[in-house]
Amino acid sequence: MAKPSSLELLPAPAWHALSEEQAIQELLGEEMSLAGLLEKGLSQAEVEKRQRQYGPNELKAKAATPAWVKFLQQFNQSLLYILMVAGAVKAFLGSWRNAIVIWAVVVINALISYIQEAKAEEAIAALAKSVVTEVTVLREGQKVRLPSRELVPGDVVLLSSGDRVPADLRLLSARNLQVDESALTGESVPVEKRLGSLPEDTPLADRQNMAYAGSFVTFGQGAGVVVAIGNQTQTGRISQLIEEGGSLQTPLTRKFEAFSLTLLKIILTLAAFTFLVGLVQGQAAASVFEAAVALAASAIPEGLPAVVTVTLAIGVSRMARRHAIIRKLPAVETLGSATVICSDKTGTLTENQMTVQAIYAGSRLYRVTGSGYSPQGQILFQEANSPVELRQWPALEACLVAGCLCNDSRLKPKDDGQWEVVGDPTEAALLVAAQKGGLDRDDLQRRRPRLDSIPFESEFQYMATLHRLGPEEHCIYVKGSVEALLPRCGSQMGPQGEIQPLEAERIRQQVEALARQGLRVLAFAQKAVPPSQTQVDHSDLQEGLIFLGLQGMIDPPRPEAIAAVRSCQTAGIQVKMITGDHVLTAQAIAEQMGLGGGKPVKAYSGRDLEQLSPEEFATAAKEGSVFARVVPEQKLRLVKALQSQGQIVAMTGDGVNDAPALKQADVGIAMGRGGTEVAKAAADMILTDDNFASIEAAVEEGRTVYNNLLKAIAFILPVNGGESMTLLLSVLLNRELPILAIQVLWLNMINSITMTVPLSFEPTTGREMTQPPRDPNANLLSPRLLQRILLVSVFNWILIFGVFEYVEQTTGNLNLARSMAIQALVIGRIFYLLSLSQAIPTLLGRGRASQLERHERLMDVAAIAIGIGAAILLQILFSQWSLFNTLFETAPLSWAQWGFCLLVSLPMIGVAALANRVDPEGASLARSPRKA
Repeated sequence: MAKPSSLELLPAPAWHALSEEQAIQELLGEEMSLAGLLEKGLSQAEVEKRQRQYGPNELKAKAATPAWVKFLQQFNQSLLYILMVAGAVKAFLGSWRNAIVIWAVVVINALISYIQEAKAEEAIAALAKSVVTEVTVLREGQKVRLPSRELVPGDVVLLSSGDRVPADLRLLSARNLQVDESALTGESVPVEKRLGSLPEDTPLADRQNMAYAGSFVTFGQGAGVVVAIGNQTQTGRISQLIEEGGSLQTPLTRKFEAFSLTLLKIILTLAAFTFLVGLVQGQAAASVFEAAVALAASAIPEGLPAVVTVTLAIGVSRMARRHAIIRKLPAVETLGSATVICSDKTGTLTENQMTVQAIYAGSRLYRVTGSGYSPQGQILFQEANSPVELRQWPALEACLVAGCLCNDSRLKPKDDGQWEVVGDPTEAALLVAAQKGGLDRDDLQRRRPRLDSIPFESEFQYMATLHRLGPEEHCIYVKGSVEALLPRCGSQMGPQGEIQPLEAERIRQQVEALARQGLRVLAFAQKAVPPSQTQVDHSDLQEGLIFLGLQGMIDPPRPEAIAAVRSCQTAGIQVKMITGDHVLTAQAIAEQMGLGGGKPVKAYSGRDLEQLSPEEFATAAKEGSVFARVVPEQKLRLVKALQSQGQIVAMTGDGVNDAPALKQADVGIAMGRGGTEVAKAAADMILTDDNFASIEAAVEEGRTVYNNLLKAIAFILPVNGGESMTLLLSVLLNRELPILAIQVLWLNMINSITMTVPLSFEPTTGREMTQPPRDPNANLLSPRLLQRILLVSVFNWILIFGVFEYVEQTTGNLNLARSMAIQALVIGRIFYLLSLSQAIPTLLGRGRASQLERHERLMDVAAIAIGIGAAILLQILFSQWSLFNTLFETAPLSWAQWGFCLLVSLPMIGVAALANRVDPEGASLARSPRKA
């Protein structure tokens, strides 16, 4: 076979569809046989040759973008372009103070964005970490231990319990081999491996003759030949999907970009118009240019980017208190606008702990309460829903004893009060069920010691153990699939321990009923043997077994996740399950969680999706609630299909297989406890408690953040509007400017930020999760919000221009007139701020309040009070301190003049009330909050 040239990738045939001999010949040529490879492995010369050809077994990340380039990329925003140009013009005109202030704002915003942006190579580094391990390899007839990065295609890797699979392997031998592939496929239980070829279209999760890089061996032994290393492995393919996925803009960044472009056009148009009008009127070009620059500066909301960043940062802090860690600032707002949450099943919606939920023994059905590996729970009669006294029902006791003794796993407590499985999760569930029935395994093992066993083998589909029950009594316990055990049974144990004829058809009907509930069903049997027998063989199990019962188990849904799903649906958010698990199991869990929203759950398997046209795929993505047995590429495609329909997609997950979809989603949410480092690195948000219910809290906080951002915009823009109108009118009337450029910067930067930041601390109203998601296509500034801004802008314009003209004409003091106009504007802003805030409704909350509630109310309004207090202090310094008089060309005010400013600003109260009628949505944001 022709070999690839230097560092060329191997061809990728369907290795699972080839026989062991064919796979070896494909890799090493016809001269190498299966027996020869298993005896000696590769020679050192062949290894060195292949290392030169294919390179090391490690994931190769794309070259990282230099830090200075990443920093410069932060300036690529329309609003910052406006600020940079304004600063340059100011510097050109010699106004260095103004220029430095403007540039400082630009640099600060760029720095914040640079620090918050996650490095793209983090995900790839985490993936590389997931496959670097020590491995046992057969080379030149010797077993050697070496780093996994030294593996080459054609190496024979020896696997045993506890090993991490270092590369993609085609298995050559397997003895009771089980591999945990949950991080890659989403399958919740270890996969039993076997030899032989499989159909070419076999899904990844069902390829029992393969072992994939990054998975873990949980039981048994095996050997496999390396067929893919590094980026060729299934994990490597996922790393390439992560690299290829673009960094999508969020709804907030898209809306701000559109808003900035619109504002840019308006500012340039107004500045050009002002300049032309001034020239036509015969004014000096220098003074007209100064007026045009002042107008541009007044129209730019310099403080808005900083306020947006602060608001998002506060949202980050609040979400952290509710177990959601934000890694990228825009994700705060984006989560609040999510319309679809695509959730992984295992460990996210479910406990990721197999739990016995039903037992059928002695022709009776029992229900088992509790979840996970905690022994808390009871065994109840299904029909009466009352507790069972185990000794009164020998068949039930015998079924539990068989599950407890025919078992190689164990549970051990952890420091945090949880339980850790040592062995197979399915066997662990049987141990817990026995504990709930009051059985003590240690006591059972002392009284019924094991003499011999037959390990589980996929060929036979059962496990058997031989035990000494007494001096004259030995017994074989068997557990396995119903298909394997039922034909070997000749009778069954009745409810009181009596031996009855086997009711095979009734048992099969019960198995089907349990399977329809998504339960994995195991059968149990026993056989008495002579006390002289000390070994057990397959021949002992051909016939004569006594059927004891069935145990049905499932990875159950989290109770709090069920409530969270219901809350999300109430808030108009669709919840879809995307999992690598079996479709029947996933559908049963979805039914329990109510994912159908009162309608039957529509489920698709990965194989179903493969057969759909692009149009049918888009329809399935929209209408389906469950997508099971899907591969990473299909998860990614589902997210893209939903996004193409205008949906804002949040994707949760914890495995390597979830990483590409996490990165593609508008908000990727990884699990902090059970999640892989790969998933965390690709995500925008991490749940510290691995609880789907925390997503509901995060969505509520995200919606609150968006509401607070709208308040900030509604508060800042009317000042810019009033300033711009004032300056434009002054130029048109050929009058002195009522407000200078340096004073505009004071208002737009210092005063606006001081008074707007407190809006970022506004609490939730408690009604956020009763409203449908915002239309993702809606403009940032709705028509009603624009009407509000225009109304308040007109009042600000009248206030500034009116006070300036009155004071200037009565006193002839330009500095005093400008100072009083600005102070009247700021006092009016205080009244307007209170109309937007929840402060007054909170303080005036009706009814009796506990001391804690009163304390919470005071904390809620503290930020607004501090902001107003700081603004008043700064405004006093602005006009009363001689240094500021010099810097900003202001003049001190007398008590009477302060009173005048207060008096003329009082109409703002009525204007604000009218604005709340014009924009009722804004008014609703200021209602008294209700604690979630």
